[in-house]
Amino acid sequence: MMNERIREIEKQCWSHRVDGALVDGQLHFDTHKFAELIVRECVNVALKQKKWVENQEVFNSNDEAWNRARIQQSEHIVNKIKEHFGVEE
Repeated sequence: MMNERIREIEKQCWSHRVDGALVDGQLHFDTHKFAELIVRECVNVALKQKKWVENQEVFNSNDEAWNRARIQQSEHIVNKIKEHFGVEE
């Protein structure tokens, strides 16, 4: 079952336009827009996780390199999602 956020994204993808042109009064679902919004939502979730990791006051007080690695891994996940789906800023 879809959650509420997916339903909200779906609502943004219905339009009376196709490729910017007004069409025949019928609603059309833009699958490309839907996919893009879902991927951007995934990127935002990953960015929130990265920010959470960065804001932790104490990761491992004895190993600063390990702390930096955690932040870099979070950033790597964000970048891999963007790269995989071709998301541009």
